[in-house]
Amino acid sequence: MSSEDRRRQLLGIGLARLVANPLDDVAVDVVAAEAGISRGLLFHYFPTKADYQREVVAAAGRRMLRNVAPPRGVEGRDALRHTVIRFLEQVRRRRSFFVALVRGEGLLGPGGGPEVHDTLRAAMTDRVMAYAALPDARRPVVHAWLAYVEDLALSARGDSANRRGAGADALADHALSALDAVLTLPAPPPATPRPAPPS
Repeated sequence: MSSEDRRRQLLGIGLARLVANPLDDVAVDVVAAEAGISRGLLFHYFPTKADYQREVVAAAGRRMLRNVAPPRGVEGRDALRHTVIRFLEQVRRRRSFFVALVRGEGLLGPGGGPEVHDTLRAAMTDRVMAYAALPDARRPVVHAWLAYVEDLALSARGDSANRRGAGADALADHALSALDAVLTLPAPPPATPRPAPPS
């Protein structure tokens, strides 16, 4: 197995375990055993347990982006609606992981949860901007709206009204109406730089 294939294999095992377990429970000994290699060889590909876990978290963020992409040929408002529905579903289905990602709980240091979340939010912002054909000045509004969509997904309960179907469609319609509403507001003023702290 090539080095790149082995790395992919190890990350895939970590991702599969992350679906059902907190990150701290993704034990490198178990991952190595499942891959049929020694713990020492795993550390050849990832220098430390923290490095491995950061890579697994980053891979989970990339997977989420792939999972919310619209089908080929779907564009504009339809692409945006599809993405919002899938994003709401992904956040609700992986609620514990997403909360950890946003808050950095149980995700390790630099390159852990907060950085992956920021990258995910920036990529989602780019997609919404493209699907809705918005000018760059609206980026801060879309970025903030995505925080609202995340909160909608995290606040939704698991009852039948909020599962995929009419409930998911209604929640997506609400989110898109909220986007339409905030886009009617003037662009926010540019941020003023903070004064340097006294030395």
